[in-house]
Amino acid sequence: MPTLTQLEYLVAVDQHRHFGKAARACHVSQPTLSMQLKKLEEEFRLTFFDRSKQPILPTREAEPLIAQAKAILREVGLLHHLSMRGSKEITGELKLALIPTVAPYLLPLFLGAFAQKYPDVKLKIEELTTGQILEALERDQIDAAILATPLEVEALIERPLFYEPFELYISTDHALTRLQVVSEEKLDAKDLWLLTEGHCLRNQMVRICSRRGKPGIFPNVRFESGTLQTLIHLVEQGHGYTLLPWLAARGTTPSKKAVLRPFAKPVPSREISLVSRRTQYKKMILDALESTIRETLPQELPQERSKKIEVIRL
Repeated sequence: MPTLTQLEYLVAVDQHRHFGKAARACHVSQPTLSMQLKKLEEEFRLTFFDRSKQPILPTREAEPLIAQAKAILREVGLLHHLSMRGSKEITGELKLALIPTVAPYLLPLFLGAFAQKYPDVKLKIEELTTGQILEALERDQIDAAILATPLEVEALIERPLFYEPFELYISTDHALTRLQVVSEEKLDAKDLWLLTEGHCLRNQMVRICSRRGKPGIFPNVRFESGTLQTLIHLVEQGHGYTLLPWLAARGTTPSKKAVLRPFAKPVPSREISLVSRRTQYKKMILDALESTIRETLPQELPQERSKKIEVIRL
């Protein structure tokens, strides 16, 4: 029978699609990992990975075995978790991903408080786009993520944390600055600066502003940014407007060349949730993380959905 160590190596190679990276993740040498996988292949009389491809890919025959190996390791993790249920100590490791339009503004709010309150939890954090997060959750590369929802993925559990209103960041030369509150009908998409494909916030921007025109401030220029900060600088140079989530807007100091304007009610907003697989067993850590985030959110940020806001779908 295969050992748990062999199954861990097998899953690691599937996750990283590279023997060297998998070996480093498992804290062993590559020859050790390769030798154990070779034994496993001999035992099952099949080849697990097509080494001729880069990155390497699992063979069709191996896919159900790799899926079962992941399930076994999750059950072992659950067994360990159940053995600690009587303990009040919250310990372990949590691999967490956040989308780039949330991470810079939310992490500073809760990270210090969580690290201080739960010193025995090892938190590994990275920024990923929504598509990358969904893939990482599917492949067990991360335990949980904070991103915009609803995702409507049956295998995932969504815990809404807060509802973040959008605000307009407008060049002072733009006609919209004459309004103190802006309705969606007043927006012209041709004046909008957008994020690149892959950002869920881009999709929400387009949904809000797509009623009139197509994005494109200069007829001979097509530019989409990977960061909100670049869009902010473009607006401050006197060109058009962009949409900022509430936390990003609070972290932006309007210059003399740009102003912030709120939306009319119901305010277009995004739902931000803590998301994990339904088979996730690290519930105690996730509960602690959710509680800490809620405790450190600004009071002005709604934690419950109401008629005053309109949740913009992805």
